[in-house]
Amino acid sequence: MSSPSADHGTLVPHPLPEKPAARLLLFAVRRMAAGGLNDAQAAHAMMTGFGLGFRRPLVLLRALMLEISRAAERRLVLAPCCCPRTTGDEAALLEAVRLSAVESSQVAHAAMAKLLAIRCATGAYSAALALAAACEDLGRPVA
Repeated sequence: MSSPSADHGTLVPHPLPEKPAARLLLFAVRRMAAGGLNDAQAAHAMMTGFGLGFRRPLVLLRALMLEISRAAERRLVLAPCCCPRTTGDEAALLEAVRLSAVESSQVAHAAMAKLLAIRCATGAYSAALALAAACEDLGRPVA
């Protein structure tokens, strides 16, 4: 039988992201996964983090979450909001959003498709691209 600390290392192997926008998105993703797309704490966090322009990234994050839940061929593993580390799936999701802002569309699309275990992730990639652009427009770039 393995020790409890070994299990934690395999479940949440990645540190929290350094960028404040990525941490905010991670919190909102976790809240929406637990409480639904209309989670009040996720909306409040986005409002606090983005100010008056919060609606655009909030709606785009909801669209991304909806597209992920619709298209994914596997379950994504998400940690609770209080967890000080990230799962591999959470890290891959944040990386796919980051890549959509800075890399070519093929690289970002491939990262999203790999995360969701599907061949064509155009919907999720498009939502991630729009979300990354909204964050950058509001002065909180994910990349």
